[in-house]
Amino acid sequence: MAKSHLKLVTPNTEKRTVGPTRAPNSELRTREYLTDAEVARLMETARSNRWGHRDATMILMAYRHGLRASELVDLRWEQVDFRTATLHVRRVKHGVPSTHPLQGDQLRALRRLQREQDPKSPFVFTSERGTPFTTAGFARMIERAGKEAGFAFKAHPHMLRHACGYALANKGHDTRALQAYLGHRNIQHTVRYTELAPGRFKNFWR
Repeated sequence: MAKSHLKLVTPNTEKRTVGPTRAPNSELRTREYLTDAEVARLMETARSNRWGHRDATMILMAYRHGLRASELVDLRWEQVDFRTATLHVRRVKHGVPSTHPLQGDQLRALRRLQREQDPKSPFVFTSERGTPFTTAGFARMIERAGKEAGFAFKAHPHMLRHACGYALANKGHDTRALQAYLGHRNIQHTVRYTELAPGRFKNFWR
């Protein structure tokens, strides 16, 4: 029987540690929402884009109605009732649908967008090719506008939904009404906004 020329050798590979993971949001940003003034700055910056009116209107609608990015890009003209000045909001993540009032600045912005949309589409927000806007495209636009606006943190679309919740809580709106407005099934998701509302303590030293 021939002798084997094979022999056992120690592998020279080394065990590698797991690569770095994404840092938690608390390390990236001191807060997860925008103030009313910051939303205004974001909109003003977005207006300087090539499609500035569309981009600023997207920010306005997401903020006023607490829309998630997926809810915003899926918005259709059939949900906008110009006659009654209302918006029929459809929620994702098993959220509760609702009907919101539309303010004058929103109606003017949406009417202009509808007039200028070319080609026409059943979707409110479309790309220059006429296809529905994507959540990734909206996220890129928000991040870019945030940088140009001089924010010291990375802005992302969900900050607009949180901004809506905190703004309405600061105005003293009832938690249950706020829950319905944002489409939360669990009120614990709404309580976070009222817990940080400074108006809770305004009469403590009076």
